[in-house]
Amino acid sequence: MSAELQLVSHYDFDLPKNLIAQQPLERRDDARLLVVDRAQGTIEHQHVRDLPEVLASGDLLVLNDSRVIPAKLVGFRARTRGRWQGLFLENEHGVWKVLSKTRGKLEPGEEVILQDRKGQESLTLVMVAKLSGGAWAAMPQSDRPFLELLEQVGRVPLPHYIREGNMMDEDVRRYQTVYATKPGSVAAPTAGLHMTKPLIEKLINSGKGITRVTLHVGLGTFKPMATELLAQHEMHFEWGQIDEKAIRQIEQCQTAGKRVIAVGTTSVRVLETAARQLPLVPWEGNTDLFIRPGFDFRLINGLLTNFHLPRSTLLVLVRTFGGDELIRHAYEVAVAEKYRFFSYGDAMLVL
Repeated sequence: MSAELQLVSHYDFDLPKNLIAQQPLERRDDARLLVVDRAQGTIEHQHVRDLPEVLASGDLLVLNDSRVIPAKLVGFRARTRGRWQGLFLENEHGVWKVLSKTRGKLEPGEEVILQDRKGQESLTLVMVAKLSGGAWAAMPQSDRPFLELLEQVGRVPLPHYIREGNMMDEDVRRYQTVYATKPGSVAAPTAGLHMTKPLIEKLINSGKGITRVTLHVGLGTFKPMATELLAQHEMHFEWGQIDEKAIRQIEQCQTAGKRVIAVGTTSVRVLETAARQLPLVPWEGNTDLFIRPGFDFRLINGLLTNFHLPRSTLLVLVRTFGGDELIRHAYEVAVAEKYRFFSYGDAMLVL
């Protein structure tokens, strides 16, 4: 294996800013689809709506059914009236773990007044203790369930490259897959944003299988690597789950000699984490799996994915699966053909 493949700088590329999608398309499945055939080394231009014709009967699509929670918090410090921004990360026994951003130094016991989407004062958050990585333990002054409180005060946690993270009302619906059911992600599993209910129905009616797994997308997913070598990067943890029904469908697909196609890198992480031990059994827990050159793929035969950030672990995953040279070329083609990049952008299918 080339030593170059282990350098973080190897996964950098230049992207014109105007190719970073700022709005979703009116119709989700109108997104362009770059189809990469690993065996033939070919690249074709299609649309996501063409998936029923592009895929073969018996292929199984694996969707991540995690639901994005309104995790972005906005308010002000009660003592100084200074602006405060935060990001909800998790809830444990009523204590919130939040990232905190404000001018000056927060003190334990200080109160933050959270504002709802209309700017009205809505909830008091007591900052209990500073944690590592810029996070705080905080106590909401309410007995209501945390998801109810987030629906009241939270905003869609858009990535910074979309309108500098400023949400519009439409984002509440569009920065969410149509099949999301299990709340827990602080970022969308973006490959699934292209799927529509009619498209899923058409896939099923044309002989393709659909199954679901769960991976709650964490903040670290899109974070660029700051180390020199891939092996030096500390991978984040994300909670995932695969149940008996999904395992049965995967095994039936494999027995029939058909392809298991992950919809999104998040689905890949669940599937390949579970596959570290064979035979497959139901799995639930935290995974810090970092898929990089030399990785042994045991389950997936195809991947539907968006175009990813330079120097990101997601880009490393896709180039490891698709072949480094071929996927590098595919990205060059996508830039030349003005494909739309990142969360609200177009898609790639690697087979």
